[in-house]
Amino acid sequence: MARPQKQQERAVMSDVERLGLRVSSMINHPIAQQQRWVVIHRLDTDGDREWEEVMGILKETDGIEMEFNEEDASVTLRWEAFSDDDPRAQNQEEFVAIEELAPF
Repeated sequence: MARPQKQQERAVMSDVERLGLRVSSMINHPIAQQQRWVVIHRLDTDGDREWEEVMGILKETDGIEMEFNEEDASVTLRWEAFSDDDPRAQNQEEFVAIEELAPF
């Protein structure tokens, strides 16, 4: 069995990519999507340049309202549902769990 001469290089995320991924996952979380708001806390590991870059991208995004919270260095993001047909605009009561027996 031959071993590959070169091992695959591990892709390293930049600090901006890491922060962007964290913010994106918070925005896309089911609870945030249901309530249509989320609070993003700035961590000690978030650099000034990275924080400003990601916040700048969010400011330029249509449909997102930003509120900077001075006391805890967080940002509250709010957005509206796109349309009445958007599933995120539906009431929670419409999503009722159906209990079924396992097929095995």
